[in-house]
Amino acid sequence: MEEKHIKYYSHHLGKDVEMLVFGNWGYPILLFPTTLGRYYQAKDMGLIESVRWLVESGKYKIYCVDSIDADSWYGKHLNPEHRVLNHIQYDKFLKNELVPYIKTQCNVGKIGVAGCSFGGFHAANFAFRHPDLVAYLVSMSGAFDIRGFLDGYYDDAVYFNNPVDFMPNEQGWRFGHMKIVLGTSDWDICLDSNIRMSSVLNNNGIEHWLDIRGWEKHDWPLWNKMFPDYLSRLVLQ
Repeated sequence: MEEKHIKYYSHHLGKDVEMLVFGNWGYPILLFPTTLGRYYQAKDMGLIESVRWLVESGKYKIYCVDSIDADSWYGKHLNPEHRVLNHIQYDKFLKNELVPYIKTQCNVGKIGVAGCSFGGFHAANFAFRHPDLVAYLVSMSGAFDIRGFLDGYYDDAVYFNNPVDFMPNEQGWRFGHMKIVLGTSDWDICLDSNIRMSSVLNNNGIEHWLDIRGWEKHDWPLWNKMFPDYLSRLVLQ
């Protein structure tokens, strides 16, 4: 399985963003790390190995991007408004810089996004904010309400990065093309978050798959089973 380490300079962030890219060709999946995770986390924890056969067969090319969680949602050294603004710059980096680069590299009109735990939030938030850029969303044990990170602070920028707030007011047809998976389990600390997000999508007529697995915890063994299963089931457009 081909592996490349790259540094992508972001004008929005004013710094290099590191990534690991797996595969020579295939449909692109932008994979976000968990809380405060780095770009190499998915490799270290076995998530990339779990989909080796899908990458080596040329079905998928996986881009493991770095996060800036330490300076956004988890940046307790910053005031809440500054944390949100930093995330907005990260979103601009993804939307205006990284995703166009990936689309050009892979010759596609839309990409897939995925993540586990807080990476599931990142994937869902990006997909729901930018449905014109995303065809596939795979969230594993994600949570979708960011307000608890902000010490009571709330403004329009928080609203538009909080899926349980803005998605009820979205027009469902905008997501009709998107294949959406919300994966969770009976022992998952984010079970209720996924049930709530599923209800929001149902109320807007947005088709998706809420997959609740039996008696497994919010951890890598669960996600390492989910990821190859979900990717193997996607019907690529």
